[in-house]
Amino acid sequence: MADDDTFTEFIGRIRAGDQEAAAELVRRFEPFIRREARLRMRSARLSRLFDSTDICQSVLAGFFVRAALGEYELDQPDNLVKLLAGMVTRKVAFQVRKHHAQRRDIRLQIEANPAETPAPGASPSRVLAGRDLLREFRQRLTAEELALADLRAEGCQWSDIAARLGGTAKARCKQLARALSRVARELDMDEGDE
Repeated sequence: MADDDTFTEFIGRIRAGDQEAAAELVRRFEPFIRREARLRMRSARLSRLFDSTDICQSVLAGFFVRAALGEYELDQPDNLVKLLAGMVTRKVAFQVRKHHAQRRDIRLQIEANPAETPAPGASPSRVLAGRDLLREFRQRLTAEELALADLRAEGCQWSDIAARLGGTAKARCKQLARALSRVARELDMDEGDE
């Protein structure tokens, strides 16, 4: 993945649901995502509530669903790194807000048993869960939203999509973004995938 063409092809494979590409992305970026999560969970109390594995799984699930639906325009590895770092920041902030909104007392939380923490990696059950999530996500889109997502997943530019389906490129982009946010809320996915 040294040059831009190879990276673009790699992202195209991920959009197409290529499991080898997905596994490679997990191998290459899971350590980075977990490190970013640990950096943002500075408080020992936060670390007892959720760990970097939870954040990592949530970031990867959100990324794969939205990438498969064509939301992200990634043409360089640096753009992917920035996107993942931003997702981690938003997910940690969401967890903190969620915790405070439910008025939980961190001091009363029982520390998790480290033996119960799932091992990192793309296990078959995680791959199947990701497929199920994507299938459920797609089922909740309207026919028009699904057409937008499919065209983006195929790599079509917004201007081409607007010419094909009508409207403006900006309006179609916003339409898909709103649809993805709506379905993410319906599925009670963590915020921060946007």
